[in-house]
Amino acid sequence: MQQVTTRNDPAPSRLTYRMQRLMLTPLFRILLRVGVPFCLTFSVATIYLSDEDRQAAIQATFADLRKQIETRPEFMVTELSIEGASANVEEDIREIFPFDFPASSFDIDLEHVRNMIVGLPAVAEASVRVRQGGVLVAKVTEREPVAVWRTWDGLGLVDKQGYVVAEISSRLDRSDLPVIAGKGGDKDVPGALSILQAAAPLGDRVKGLVRMGERRWDVVLDRGQRILLPDENPVRALERVIVLDEVQDMLERDVVVVDMRLAERPTVRMNEHALEEWWRVTEMMAGTDNQ
Repeated sequence: MQQVTTRNDPAPSRLTYRMQRLMLTPLFRILLRVGVPFCLTFSVATIYLSDEDRQAAIQATFADLRKQIETRPEFMVTELSIEGASANVEEDIREIFPFDFPASSFDIDLEHVRNMIVGLPAVAEASVRVRQGGVLVAKVTEREPVAVWRTWDGLGLVDKQGYVVAEISSRLDRSDLPVIAGKGGDKDVPGALSILQAAAPLGDRVKGLVRMGERRWDVVLDRGQRILLPDENPVRALERVIVLDEVQDMLERDVVVVDMRLAERPTVRMNEHALEEWWRVTEMMAGTDNQ
């Protein structure tokens, strides 16, 4: 009787077939080649870094390395240079500067320094940068005072926007600037300058302007004279007074006040001596008429 020989089936098992098909998938091969090593590395690193002493040691190492880089000579600032500032403003900037030299450029907040400088009353604009050679340069644009503002608290210099630039102890400190006074005078500096410009024909007789009721201006002249201007079109009203003065020498007479608040009805107020003289002449004329 002939013996039958059994052969192994060359076809793979179902599990082997599925594994082979899975290995042919590009995504699976990428996960196997990259994902598994990453997960293993991440797990090992997590376990290693979970120790607080190791964390502290790593942080100290990185901090020391950072400090070594930040304190290299090419990153150190050793000097403050201020451009465009007067002596007083430069002194104020150096006084409020919050860092000691030498200092690392990484530790200096340039925007913070700029904001501190701009916060000074006399400074309009400023820019801050670190120049080669370890020099911190602050370029300053100062506010330009255009008038002396007199208040109950003293004398101050104001610019066109009404910002108080600085305080002065005496009018003589800035005799080249006009004087404005009164509450709210700093709120209408452009208007005051326009009036002063229109008052130029009066020359040195103009002593200044006074803000009245926070809404209008009075022009103060020498000899105690005043021109009361309206709150609307004050320049035009002042020009009318100047024309009358040029034609009739009105301001050269015994006039105390020229009231232009009502454009349709200007009023002139005489001083006490002129009134007495007027009444005396009036009485004389009345006596003559009675005779």
